[in-house]
Amino acid sequence: MRIGELSHRTGVHAHQLRYYEAQGLIRPDRGTNGYREYDESAVLRVKQIRHLLGAGLSSQDIAYLLPCAVGEAPELLGCPELLAAMRSRLRRLDDEMDRLARSREALADYIDAAERMSDRSCPPFDDAGREPLPV
Repeated sequence: MRIGELSHRTGVHAHQLRYYEAQGLIRPDRGTNGYREYDESAVLRVKQIRHLLGAGLSSQDIAYLLPCAVGEAPELLGCPELLAAMRSRLRRLDDEMDRLARSREALADYIDAAERMSDRSCPPFDDAGREPLPV
């Protein structure tokens, strides 16, 4: 099948499929006319990629995990290397969530402090070259 049909069957835009190809996640054959030709297994592979992307994995992570993927959802075989890679990704996500929580708390503190001081008059806003914060 050509890229348009694969796109239609998976709901993934052709430009995304070309990106997956560039990342080594899918590998089409080339017809004599130079067009990409995908076999039936590409439909399953693209669905696996979409599920793994939905789990927050990068295309680099997915390239590493795909050989261990079984089924559409997919289920992943519990190889030690695979488990180590997924645990590493989970730790990175936890670290990022902690950082975001600290940033959120600090911003909430600034808002609380500013609201407590709202009875004071504010200096004139110098908008020359500066934009107010977006709402």
